[in-house]
Amino acid sequence: MKKNIDRSQKKESKKEALLDSLKLPKDICMGALKVTMTGNREAWIENYRGILEYTENQILLQGKTCQVSFEGNGLSIDYYTTEDMKISGCIGCVRYI
Repeated sequence: MKKNIDRSQKKESKKEALLDSLKLPKDICMGALKVTMTGNREAWIENYRGILEYTENQILLQGKTCQVSFEGNGLSIDYYTTEDMKISGCIGCVRYI
């Protein structure tokens, strides 16, 4: 199992190096999550795969390579499409898992 993880990490590193040299955006080419925040009240998320958990205290999203958790109070998803979403409320913590 360790060898598979090492190989995939090396493959990702090569992809990143190529994207850097070509000046291509990583979020689009690698499918990485893109999180943009305005203070602790709003977050815009792009390239998410799905909503795993949704409560007023936590919103857990699945990305291509990781999960991201928004924790706080009064959290809500103001809108979402297949490509992006907006979360609002009092965001206390953003955690990549």
